[in-house]
Amino acid sequence: MGMTSRDIFGESATGVAATEGSYGDVPMGFRLPGETRIGRVRLQVADLARSIEFYEEILGLRTTDGDASTAILAAHDDGTPVVELREQAGAKPVLSRRRLGLYHFAILLPDRPSLGRFVKHLSEVNARAGSSDHLVSESFYLQDPDNLGIEVYADRPRESWRRVGKELMMATDPIDIGSLVQAADGRWMGMPATTRIGHVHLHVGDIGTASSFYSDALGFDRIVWSYPGALFLSAGGYHHHLATNIWAGRDASRPHDDEAQLLEWTIELPSGTDVAALAGSLTAAGHVATWDQSTHTVTAEDPWGTRFRVIARETR
Repeated sequence: MGMTSRDIFGESATGVAATEGSYGDVPMGFRLPGETRIGRVRLQVADLARSIEFYEEILGLRTTDGDASTAILAAHDDGTPVVELREQAGAKPVLSRRRLGLYHFAILLPDRPSLGRFVKHLSEVNARAGSSDHLVSESFYLQDPDNLGIEVYADRPRESWRRVGKELMMATDPIDIGSLVQAADGRWMGMPATTRIGHVHLHVGDIGTASSFYSDALGFDRIVWSYPGALFLSAGGYHHHLATNIWAGRDASRPHDDEAQLLEWTIELPSGTDVAALAGSLTAAGHVATWDQSTHTVTAEDPWGTRFRVIARETR
């Protein structure tokens, strides 16, 4: 859903510097710590070997662990899991966009030259990809063999971010691919160290309900709310760790068990104390949260059945 900065903020909007604390709508109760990060995503795929080939050869991840039905992938020279693939043989690909759950998951590269190398690599292997300049970041979009959505992006420096009122300026402007390619400094050798999941973008049934759940109960700040049909949320002033949208339509349904899908995404907090506080906030708001005190882990589902896990980095 493409919306330029002019579409969202008006013809003359240029914004002002988005300094720390100058933007965002903070939840009244529990608030996620600024050190919040997004961890691995778990995906259900139809053919594990086919998916591994795509994630290694096209995306540039590497398999670090797994078995006959599971593979864990990470960046090169970095063992931090990024994607976990779980095979359900014969699972149906994502054919309908009227599905709740995953819109895309987003892999964050450490810098612009890395993204430039990735773009050159996509051209060399004849991989198709969409692209967007989001003002705060530059992004490329692909579909995996099961038609699951993937974004690969790099952030712009925070000192270049702008805001309009309390909202961070984000958009879907055309990207300057030539400039990006010029920034590349060498050949693509796979996803570099420190690559991680930057954010997750979900189809939901209602933006108001998503705001109540993910901000009021779970503790994310609201960052952008003027983008039509979408809400962007984060911790620590980031542009977004999570986005939700209603673009799948009012009749959107949960994925069936026999379809490729996002099985679970992960929120990483600094400590077990933070995880316990989050569990308490969810429970106080009337939501079910399964708390494993021995591992400092919480598992829960959003109002549309999308599952997530909250872990403490100290026990990861």
